[in-house]
Amino acid sequence: METENYFKIGTIVNTHGIRGELKVKAITDFGETRFAKGAKVYRLADGKYHEETIEKARVHKGMWLLTFKDVTNINEVEAYKGQDLFVAAEDREDLDDGEYYYSDIIDCTVQDESGQVIGQVKEIMETGANDVWIVKRPKGPDALIPVIADVVKDVNIADQVITIDVLEGLLD
Repeated sequence: METENYFKIGTIVNTHGIRGELKVKAITDFGETRFAKGAKVYRLADGKYHEETIEKARVHKGMWLLTFKDVTNINEVEAYKGQDLFVAAEDREDLDDGEYYYSDIIDCTVQDESGQVIGQVKEIMETGANDVWIVKRPKGPDALIPVIADVVKDVNIADQVITIDVLEGLLD
């Protein structure tokens, strides 16, 4: 879901209220920065990136509620539902060793320490204590992998492979 110069940070899932507020499911660790007043984001619509400036943002029931500058009416944003939001590559911050962008983790192959493939990361869930990677398995229900040192042993972004220690009961 990323192009050379833009990285997905969320999806507009609905409108909220009548004053042009949008409900966004974020896929970024940096929500406070990405959605700060004055921040630039890009909506992907009709194959083009449309720059928007954040006017207001708040978290409500696990979703971000955003208002774009110069938008004051639900009718102006009704068509935005389902559109993805992106940040420009130059607006991404450098990370420390052992830190990764969500876009680096999504679609990585997860394997156990013997190389047995478990599946692919399809989503990241924030729990407060630690993130949980939702891994689509070839068969059966999705696996929920807690992002903690006891489980995640190696993250190789270049090869898009994550190696985990399958603790007892983890994949049941």
